[in-house]
Amino acid sequence: MDEHGMPLPMSVSAVPAGRPAAREERLGVVLVFLSALLWSLGGTIARFIETPDHWTVVFWRSIWAIALLAAFMLWRDGPRRSLSLFREMGAPGIVVALCFATSSTAFIVALGYTTVANILLMQAGAPLIAALLGWLAFREPVGGATWLAIAAVIFGIVVMVSDSLEGGISPIGDGLALVIAVALAVATVLTRRYAHVRMTPAVCLGTIIAGLLAATQAGTFAVGAADMGFLFAFGALNLGLGLAFFASGARLIPAALAALLGTFEPILGPIWVWLVHGEEPSERTLIGGAIVFAAVLVHIALEFGRRARPRKPGVSGLPTPH
Repeated sequence: MDEHGMPLPMSVSAVPAGRPAAREERLGVVLVFLSALLWSLGGTIARFIETPDHWTVVFWRSIWAIALLAAFMLWRDGPRRSLSLFREMGAPGIVVALCFATSSTAFIVALGYTTVANILLMQAGAPLIAALLGWLAFREPVGGATWLAIAAVIFGIVVMVSDSLEGGISPIGDGLALVIAVALAVATVLTRRYAHVRMTPAVCLGTIIAGLLAATQAGTFAVGAADMGFLFAFGALNLGLGLAFFASGARLIPAALAALLGTFEPILGPIWVWLVHGEEPSERTLIGGAIVFAAVLVHIALEFGRRARPRKPGVSGLPTPH
């Protein structure tokens, strides 16, 4: 939505030097898992909202998310430090914010054209798309096994998109799902490249940008009481609280472990919407998604293999909420 890692998911602040105490690591695992759990409910919550105007949904989701994220930053950092975090982001932070605004807006619009499974499973490939973009833009080294995983992700996405070529799913929905994955991948590359970019203020700024854009496009701001309740859950809990849990927990555990826990979002998201709303993904979505997901797990396994190597202080590329 880091959140959301794009992602993604995307990134979070530096993993502390040295191994965290066992108690802190357990807390980190719980918090990051809770963030993935909250993010996985996004599609299910959205399916309850009856407001037909996508821009109205984007606006109110942004308002509630801004309220919670601002409260979280003020509680964690205080007013002066919170303002400093926004100033310290610089141009890379603004681009990350624009990527998040794009992905979060595209997510809501895409829900009107395709299944939750299609969006989340395509988004799961964002970390490997980021590896490809990092190599293209900055010549970041990519190992042979990671190249194979990138090729598998591209093939899996092609399988999913083939449904739209034959009329099984709207090409608009697939196109927006791909936009989400690429936007999160760009944000991942930037936050990995520029260590001073912090996730929470960047996502907060992105939410403000999305809300301002939606305010100029929405046909109405009026929504029913039931819809407002779901919009509160969609913005404050699904997006805002999920990010707060992730930003707090990912500091306490290795980046590869946080990424592994983040994969619960694309696993659980389609399950919730199937159980609650009876929305079944197509066969090609399942096949292509399985290919993407397997490639991501291989990539994470490689990251675990590098855990013992010294880490550069800064920001680690991780999934983020849409």
